[in-house]
Amino acid sequence: MSSGAGNIIQLEEGWNNVIKKGAIDVLEKTLDDGFDTCFEPKEYIRIYTTCYDMCTQRSPYNWSRDLYTRHGETIEQYLRNTVLPALQNKTGQGGTILLQELKHRWTNHQIMNKWLKKFFTYLDRYYVKHHSLPTLEQAGLQHFKAEIYMNSKENSTSAIISLIDEEREGEIIEKSLVKSIVELYESMGMGSLDAYTNDLEQPLLEGTRSFYGRKREDWIAKDSTPDYMIKAERALGEEKARVTDYLNPATEPKLRRVVEDEILQKVQTNLLEKEGSGCTVLLANDKTDDLKRMFQLFSRLDDGLQPMADIVQKFITSQGEACVEKRESRLKNEKDKNDDPEFVKSLIDLHEKYLGVIRETFASHHLFQKALKNSFEEIVNHDVGQYSNADLMSTFCDRILKSGGEKLSDTEVEQKLDQIVKLFSFLNDKDVFAEIYRNQLAKRLLNQRSASNDAEKAMIAKLKLQCGTQFTSKMEGMLNDLAVGAEQKSEFDQRMEQLDTKLGFGVQVLSNGNWPSYQAPVVQLPPQMSKCMEVFQEWHDKKHQKRRLTWVHSLGNASVKATYGKKTYDLQVTTLQAVVLNAFNDNKSYGFNELKQKLNVDDKTLKPIMHSLSCGKHKVIEKSPKSNKIQSTDKFSPNPKFSSNMRKIRIPVATLEQSHNKNRVEEDRGVAIEACIVRIMKARKTLAHQQLIAEVLSQLAFFKPQPRVIKKKIEALIDREYLERSQDNSQQYNYLA
Repeated sequence: MSSGAGNIIQLEEGWNNVIKKGAIDVLEKTLDDGFDTCFEPKEYIRIYTTCYDMCTQRSPYNWSRDLYTRHGETIEQYLRNTVLPALQNKTGQGGTILLQELKHRWTNHQIMNKWLKKFFTYLDRYYVKHHSLPTLEQAGLQHFKAEIYMNSKENSTSAIISLIDEEREGEIIEKSLVKSIVELYESMGMGSLDAYTNDLEQPLLEGTRSFYGRKREDWIAKDSTPDYMIKAERALGEEKARVTDYLNPATEPKLRRVVEDEILQKVQTNLLEKEGSGCTVLLANDKTDDLKRMFQLFSRLDDGLQPMADIVQKFITSQGEACVEKRESRLKNEKDKNDDPEFVKSLIDLHEKYLGVIRETFASHHLFQKALKNSFEEIVNHDVGQYSNADLMSTFCDRILKSGGEKLSDTEVEQKLDQIVKLFSFLNDKDVFAEIYRNQLAKRLLNQRSASNDAEKAMIAKLKLQCGTQFTSKMEGMLNDLAVGAEQKSEFDQRMEQLDTKLGFGVQVLSNGNWPSYQAPVVQLPPQMSKCMEVFQEWHDKKHQKRRLTWVHSLGNASVKATYGKKTYDLQVTTLQAVVLNAFNDNKSYGFNELKQKLNVDDKTLKPIMHSLSCGKHKVIEKSPKSNKIQSTDKFSPNPKFSSNMRKIRIPVATLEQSHNKNRVEEDRGVAIEACIVRIMKARKTLAHQQLIAEVLSQLAFFKPQPRVIKKKIEALIDREYLERSQDNSQQYNYLA
């Protein structure tokens, strides 16, 4: 094998006799015959050593460049003369056959590349590195790409897409085969995914768009919305699995977007509004699973949930309006009153139902929470009849919290209060609710009609959490007055024991700022009552020298012992009723005007009292002539025929007070608006008209005034020199310190 001195290996001698004959020819034959390639260690060392010697001989016998060139030529010739014809022969015989042949030839090429790299390791290590040439492995890939890949990629891509479409139609394909060819595409990128992206992924995405475009038209024509969504959900799941099985992970988001666009985005409106099976129908029939699937599918799209949330809002609003219309139609046949538990319960049930739907079906998504909020703001603020929804809701609370109202356990009371506070949060006129609630709370507390002090505190705590300390400060002050009053009562009771009186007498002292304003009608009290009042006045003045007492008899109550025939009754009445009953102790008859003069009381006060005693359920006083109205010409006397199966009888009287003082509410609102304007302008110094209006509306939490009302208050503050108009711009205001 040597030629000349020093055992020099000539190029042709080393190439033909050792490398080609012992390695390349054997390698090609083994690959063509389909056997596993394996060189004995001794043979491998002989070939490797020859290559090593030929690369390390001194110039001009260093054959490194020639060997590198012949390495490439060998691979090119094999690919061009053997592999390419074999692939061309399989073209047209079916996609699977072509891909199987391509897989076989790609595997063979990898084997050839590996062995040639082993034989020429020294060449790869020094010559290639020194001359900045592609490594033998890279060169082998480049030759395969140039000779095979570039000539077969169009057919192989079409074959892959056809197989994927077959799988989409439900057929079984050889996934490992597709995966192997995908890996070939990835390798052709030489370290990047360019070949895979341009030659396979892009045509695949186009084919996918076309495939699902046809499916969309077919499904939307014959399927209901729930059936369509089941198919869409299955298709998206299958595409995700397809990427996992044999495509590159980078394809997954692109493939998903194409499928979502074709089967969801382009028919979203059709699916949501489809007659007989759209979103509204699903909501009406409580199809939770279908709604959840719809939510999950449309959440994949950009702004995909907004149209669905709009439909949900419209539907909930329509359900609430149905409750309002039901109340409105009922009022045509019934007298309106501020106690309508059926209506309030229907709103509570509606809110609880769709709060659950949004929590469980729509995963508490903010768009659907907003839809629920907008719906109930419209429903709750839609008043019909004489009484506002604020009044109805407060009275509903009154039913729950007063004794003799709703028969509920402590847990049920807590639950109902939570539910009503949720409804309350949607009210625009929260200040009206507060005023009515405070009046009703006062009646419960003063008449000892509160079922549970703990429940009263719990409700106030819930309102405080919703609206802040300012909202509930007066209510808390009312409870505090009663707690302090209980301590004073025990102390005064000791003083009363020293007084020779047959009356059981107690006084509740209220702080004027915490409680509602009450009328204090003047009345001529019996001597026994007057004496007790004088004793308390004296005792109180000694303890609290700087406080002034105002007696409000309309809030007092009394227990009157009444004897009719042989039966004795315990009449539970107000202080004013007791004073009137006491006037009839002499068993005489009195005309209305005569009784008015005797008691020194006005018509407005006396008429409801006489109506309760002579026209109510328990007619303890007889009226002549008989009628349901009190006239100034009527005469009254004790009713000798009065009889009742109950010993303890409560005789209610029409209240002298309104549920709330509308003028006072308006005054309080005016003060709040002005304070808000001044607070904003003090911080901002200068502000445009529209900005100031917007800021005021955003800061007022308890009511929503009309912009024209705010404008009037701005004008009033300008007149009082809190603000001034800018000289440069009439639509801008300046704060005056």
